[in-house]
Amino acid sequence: MAGKVSSNDKMTIAVSFDQPGLSVRRLDGSYRGFDVDVAKYIANELGVSEDGITWREAQPGNRETLLTSGQADLVVSTYSITDKRKQIVDFVGPYFVAGQDLLVRYNEKRISGPKSLNSSLRLCSTAGSTSAAYVKEQFAKDVNLVEYAKFSDCVTALLANNVDAVTTDDVLLAGYAAQNPELLRVVGDPFSKEEYGVGLHRNDPGSKAKVQAALQKMIDSGAWKKSLEANIGSSGYKIPDPPKLAS
Repeated sequence: MAGKVSSNDKMTIAVSFDQPGLSVRRLDGSYRGFDVDVAKYIANELGVSEDGITWREAQPGNRETLLTSGQADLVVSTYSITDKRKQIVDFVGPYFVAGQDLLVRYNEKRISGPKSLNSSLRLCSTAGSTSAAYVKEQFAKDVNLVEYAKFSDCVTALLANNVDAVTTDDVLLAGYAAQNPELLRVVGDPFSKEEYGVGLHRNDPGSKAKVQAALQKMIDSGAWKKSLEANIGSSGYKIPDPPKLAS
């Protein structure tokens, strides 16, 4: 990646297209959100202007493949750092730490947290994410799992009464709740720790060091906090302190 960036001033970065507050592709073809700001900041620090970025869609099930196949130079997509994933790709981060939670309909009385889920309830998450499996393994082995390709499909199913709860990271759920504040709410009982990293190709220490320096600069300059406040502050989500990047 380092050679490609310096020689052509171009990068391909994979982001989600449907995560409000974090990464959304708008109708005019532009991209907006905290993850998008992180991606642009890194690219700029590596000598690539916004015009030089080619955006690709990252979905929970294809993020490793985008990197290993060379279709993307970076993945910035609420991408939790796990030991299993680190066997396939490399990470820089964490640049954000979230907690897993549940999104429910505003008037939902049956669900107060993961332990309240049971065989009569349908829990939605995306194919390829770790969220739903974690709930089933740790809290509610009898809950019925429903999977869709995208989180937005889960939210649509929740609004249509086709599922009873959606699970993923609280910051992502807050974005959806902010879009439908009279219809949806976050339960507010986080039960995991999700550390987001920037995914990149393995065995490329030069690029990893540059991405690390760029992220640290974004945090130290105040741009990190400013982006979060602009993108998700209106949801009522409490902006955390920036995490310490792993060396």
